[in-house]
Amino acid sequence: MSIPTPSRVNLTRRGLFAAGAVVGGSALLSGCLGSGNTPATGGSNANVSLTLQSSLSDPKPKAALEQVVKGYTKYPTTLNTVAIEQFRAQLSTYLTSANPPDVLTWYAGSVARDYASKGLLLDLSDMWSGDGACAKFSPALKSLSSDSSGKQIFVPTNYYWWSVFYRKSAFAEWGVKAPTTWDEFMALCETLKGKGISPLTNGTGSTAWMASGWFDYLDLRINGAAFHRELLAGKHSFDSAEVRKVMDTYATLIPYFDPKGRSYTWQEAATPLVNKKAAMYLIGAFVTTAFPAADVDDVDFFSVPPINPSVPSAEEAPTDGYFASASTKNVGAVKDLLGYLASAKEQQAYIEASGSSNLPTSPDVNSSGFSPLVQKGMKLLQDTKEITQFFNRDSSDALQATADAALTKFLDHPGDVATILKDWQAAAQKVWGS
Repeated sequence: MSIPTPSRVNLTRRGLFAAGAVVGGSALLSGCLGSGNTPATGGSNANVSLTLQSSLSDPKPKAALEQVVKGYTKYPTTLNTVAIEQFRAQLSTYLTSANPPDVLTWYAGSVARDYASKGLLLDLSDMWSGDGACAKFSPALKSLSSDSSGKQIFVPTNYYWWSVFYRKSAFAEWGVKAPTTWDEFMALCETLKGKGISPLTNGTGSTAWMASGWFDYLDLRINGAAFHRELLAGKHSFDSAEVRKVMDTYATLIPYFDPKGRSYTWQEAATPLVNKKAAMYLIGAFVTTAFPAADVDDVDFFSVPPINPSVPSAEEAPTDGYFASASTKNVGAVKDLLGYLASAKEQQAYIEASGSSNLPTSPDVNSSGFSPLVQKGMKLLQDTKEITQFFNRDSSDALQATADAALTKFLDHPGDVATILKDWQAAAQKVWGS
């Protein structure tokens, strides 16, 4: 599949980041189940051996992790790498097998919490306190890495941010500035439309999941991160007053979208932004891949402005890292390996070697050589109260399909919102009940 599905956003798009003309990468940042084995490295404790099961099968991320693991010398560690779709299909099997991998790559959110609720993931809470490897990570990352009981079951090592991206030179030419309130944002859209500029661009054609970006953010701004997570977990109805309020606000944006966006992919929707035919794009930082290298420094962003002042700040930041099997026989060694992988040095080494534009989660990474855009993105995520990821990462691919159908229909027929939400809830209920 040439277009990345939302669950593959981070892994697939790393390939898009490799050219160095983007916000990150080295140019700017200064017996177990499995296949693709890399022999065990290290070995001062030869009576203990570890297995790390990895889904990072794209060439550069794969080589980068191999290099990082090679540098780990305390316990012999075998790295097994399998293709992402195979890994996804076999993840349950890995964790429930008689001889599970000790450590596995994956991403934070609903999948990790689901496995934790079944007792399959190791409690890593001590790594998040005292002098633990994750103790200095942001409270938002700690919340994201916690299960429903408040235990930490995930070690995040890199992430990227979503925001409203724009061209600084375009705003200067049009005599406008980035808004800080929702009223200013709506006024800006009206001003730009009056100048013959499409205020907003989006690619909801074959990449229909892009419609969830605005849904997620509006729900975060109106109802808050806790409600949003609960909604996606089936604890609230899509056919509810709270969601209706989100959709009513979404409807006010529809007149400001580039009408061609319903046929665009996310990549094609970036073209009018690059060419100054459209002003703003709510998207991940990977949008910079659409810009010529010479124009990347002209890219800036602002966070979706607050709507409900009583709701704490929240940002979407798809987050990758590691969890560990609760059945590991080597708990101390596993936590030592995870601490190594979470260290500032190894985070930066992986990001640079993989050519990724993802940000390190460790605040101890030296960011002085990072671009201003990257530094601004890091501050955004460090300062926010809550982090969510993306609709499917906070739910499932199956629920994402129901969102794709409902939200694209809504964009085409906003007046049918009542029926759309009723049908959405019915479709979602089938997913939750399966």
